[in-house]
Amino acid sequence: MPPSPIYRGRFAPSPTGPLHFGSLVAALGSCLEARGQGGEWLLRIEDVDEPRCPPVVAEDILRTLEACGFAWDGEVLWQSRRTERYHELLRQLQEDGRAYPCACTRRELADSQLAPDGAHVYPGTCRDGLPPGREARAWRLRVDDVVVPFDDALQGHVAQDLARDVGDFVLLRADGYFAYQLAVVADDADQGITHVVRGADLLDSTPRQIFLQRRLGLPTPAYAHLPVVVNAAGEKLSKQTLAPAIDRVAPVPALYAALRFLGQAPPAELAHVPVSEFWQWAQAAWDMARVPHRRAASADFGNT
Repeated sequence: MPPSPIYRGRFAPSPTGPLHFGSLVAALGSCLEARGQGGEWLLRIEDVDEPRCPPVVAEDILRTLEACGFAWDGEVLWQSRRTERYHELLRQLQEDGRAYPCACTRRELADSQLAPDGAHVYPGTCRDGLPPGREARAWRLRVDDVVVPFDDALQGHVAQDLARDVGDFVLLRADGYFAYQLAVVADDADQGITHVVRGADLLDSTPRQIFLQRRLGLPTPAYAHLPVVVNAAGEKLSKQTLAPAIDRVAPVPALYAALRFLGQAPPAELAHVPVSEFWQWAQAAWDMARVPHRRAASADFGNT
């Protein structure tokens, strides 16, 4: 694990589609907070779900970030190149009796209650062993009957009863790809991340990650979950909701709107300056205390 400065943050987009306004907000907030703390800002491509993450899309995101004036420290980390590390941690959990094989299909879990993030709460079917005649399809983490609390810099005190609200969650999927929860915990630890600033759509995943960090003996970063950008229908901006890509030719208006969304009240003329001037003003004026303490806001929130 690399030695960490006082502050080391990161931006970790999943390249399932081009960089849109919602992702730009997360990138800008995480970068400005890292720079404002005199720390480092790293970039990670979360392409662990390789079938959904074409390399051409990841490269497009990198070019868009560069056009927007983002400058990251060190080399880009690619999850798709780290599968051996994830296997190593899975083996550790298997040897500790924390990970177990699961034969359940999605159809068999369809009647289970839903977790806060929309996934099905695992009912524990394979917890005490595979049913007769069934083979393992995935590997799950055995969770304790505990409440995992943490204090988020923006969302306040959060607590989740893992056994009740989530159940034993997947580490290695039936298709052979590692789950996000294991990958992100490994990556944050190996990159020496001290502070995670990201969208509040991942707030409900954080207790799982903290629990997994503790089981693996890894440090827990400080967390700040920014408001998620939603459209007029209340849907999170994404490829599925047809969120438009950021204009690489003229990115400053989008950067300006993102800064307003984050509560920083930039002057109107900042929407028309060169990229370098935008960053000069934004870094000097950034104040995390001004970011709205809410889980979501409409895309035009910054213009109201």
